[in-house]
Amino acid sequence: NPYAGLVSHLRAAWLSGKTRPMEYRVAQLEALGRFLEEKKEDILEATASDMGKPSFEAYFTEILLCKNELNDTLNNLSHWMKDEHVDKNLVTRLDSAFIRKDPYGVVLIIAPWNYPIHLLLVPLIGAIAAGNCVVVKPSETSKNTERLLAEMLSCYLDNDCFAVVTAGVEETTRLLENKFDYIFFTGTPSVGRIIMTAAAKHLTPVTLELGGKNPCYVSDTCDVQNVARRVAWGRFFNAGQTCIAPDYILCSVEMQEKLMPALREAITEFFGSNPRESPDFGRIVGDKQFRRVRALLCSGRVAIGGQTDERERYIAPTVLADVLPSDPAMQEEIFGPILPIVVVANVDEAIDFINARPRPLAIYAFSCDSKVVNQVLERTSSGGFCGNDTLMHVTLTSLPFGGIGRCTGLGMYHGRFTFDTFTHHRGCLHRNMGLEALNALRYPPYSQQKLGLLSAAFEIKRRGMCTLL
Repeated sequence: NPYAGLVSHLRAAWLSGKTRPMEYRVAQLEALGRFLEEKKEDILEATASDMGKPSFEAYFTEILLCKNELNDTLNNLSHWMKDEHVDKNLVTRLDSAFIRKDPYGVVLIIAPWNYPIHLLLVPLIGAIAAGNCVVVKPSETSKNTERLLAEMLSCYLDNDCFAVVTAGVEETTRLLENKFDYIFFTGTPSVGRIIMTAAAKHLTPVTLELGGKNPCYVSDTCDVQNVARRVAWGRFFNAGQTCIAPDYILCSVEMQEKLMPALREAITEFFGSNPRESPDFGRIVGDKQFRRVRALLCSGRVAIGGQTDERERYIAPTVLADVLPSDPAMQEEIFGPILPIVVVANVDEAIDFINARPRPLAIYAFSCDSKVVNQVLERTSSGGFCGNDTLMHVTLTSLPFGGIGRCTGLGMYHGRFTFDTFTHHRGCLHRNMGLEALNALRYPPYSQQKLGLLSAAFEIKRRGMCTLL
């Protein structure tokens, strides 16, 4: 296997204990911070070359949010690493019971192309913080960013413990044949199944951050202009190539009529009368992806936008009206600048529509009535939820981010949750060598008297219940 030597080298470094001291972890995390600062212009240039990503969007998502993750981790790492002492029973009262935060070992992180820096560095930050050695594989689709990461990360990180692998499908298949102690994958459900199958051969634990069709319910009682701006921003950010973007709107016929002019106004406000000429609107990452997204334009009727240019891989910010559940745009995650509107009668029908489909990565609900927002929250299930806005829940390192179910994945990360994802929580009990008389109750020969005393010493009673003596 072409990667066996690399994995063995990293495993030897991990077994040496090099990555365990907090000082080492902090030094590597600070090196990542220098990479983000010193290569800022290179990152902006690479992401612009790969997918026309506006520098504003690239700085916000690929640099600022990564720095937030990094600083949150550095601010809290000493606390996260500490042993966590736990409750004890009567028998172990004089002993030490605690959870030790151990690294898994050698872990693999496979990143996607849509946020090629952010979705690689954020899990990497947690993996380093937890004390692991790491192989990272950036996406080959975003070629310029892949090249930047391959050439530059090795200049900042310890090459004995961290490696960047550039690989296509065939090479990644060979990479996955190696035994890793944890695999973290962000991408499509179809590839997620391949990752999980490969991991199963070694019983390797995984986190799968996948996609999904994120519904956005808009009630009849809301500020239409604010809804239009917030939804248009979330849908057309990064040219719609965001896994948590609102994938479709659910609303009444009356609200659809109100939303159309408001969405048109918001799109013009953001990108001008001709978004193709706007420096603030990106492009589809590749020809294959462009053709797939363009084919979805046949759904419903094009109410706003719809223009395309294959040479530039440009698809205008588009809104589709009167879309049917059977239309192509409702059969797969759109992952492009197209926003379908599906008409429902009321919030109950919207909730039934959502619950009849695989659980999404995010659900959005807009209403001036907080009871309506809470109704959507309480009666649905999703990876995350955001009321009266889009995307913003993922900017908080204090909230977990992850999917739930067959389309959106499993596991979670961000902030403390990333550290926990790459950490084995090791249950430990350190007993006193003396006081052997306390152990006599558990030793043969057994008796009912011993069992009664043992039960009294080990039993956990429900709070609020009393025992009659």
